[in-house]
Amino acid sequence: MPSFRSLAPALFALALCGAPPVASAQSFSDSQRGDIETIVKNYLLAHPEVVEDAITELSKRQAAAETAKHEATIAKNATAIFNSPRGVTVANKDGDVTFVEFFDYNCGYCKRAMADMLELMKTDPKLKVVLKEFPVLGPGSVEAAQVAVAARMQDPTGKKYLDFHQKLLGGRGQADKARAMAAAKDAGFDMAKLEKDMTSPEVRATIEENFKLAEDMGMNGTPSYVIGKQIVVGAVGLDELKQKIGIARCGKATC
Repeated sequence: MPSFRSLAPALFALALCGAPPVASAQSFSDSQRGDIETIVKNYLLAHPEVVEDAITELSKRQAAAETAKHEATIAKNATAIFNSPRGVTVANKDGDVTFVEFFDYNCGYCKRAMADMLELMKTDPKLKVVLKEFPVLGPGSVEAAQVAVAARMQDPTGKKYLDFHQKLLGGRGQADKARAMAAAKDAGFDMAKLEKDMTSPEVRATIEENFKLAEDMGMNGTPSYVIGKQIVVGAVGLDELKQKIGIARCGKATC
């Protein structure tokens, strides 16, 4: 029969990993429990690397669980994420990888991330790029998003929308209705139609759809992205975005 000392590594591993114990705590006497605690403590002091190994393994399992959760959520909402008529496709509607960005016109990180998106569009002609308004930073953001949705309704190609998007997101100061309308005018939109479309149910439905998707995917800030089966939160930079696209395209960071 193995001694308590020989079982110490296994007992410790079971405790960390949450595996069911071979016997309940109640089946040990006070003396036995004390012996086990002493043995485990002494084992850890003698082999502290075990703790690091266990934490590394736990992190791997948590990351795998998070990945599986993201993939399931994306699969459940795939049509609305990648092909909703309420999204704005601004690059290659037939691309082999879809890059979806949730953004806010008052998000400073989104302003910087716009340069990454434009570079990806320039250097990766096979990439489909979809933009979704996600106005989380106050009333001005909501007003700007309402104008943006009305602009999308007027421009099914997405070309004028992209011009408007760059003018508004790349401009200085807080975005609101006045600034958004000025950007739309500069981009050549029909302003009377824009003003009328802003009050349509479609504008409200678009923003509500985007918020629902973001909530389902656990997005709590902007910019946030869906790239293939991956959810990416934050302005992670061009290199990491390229790696995520590579994983979506061929299963590795560089194809």
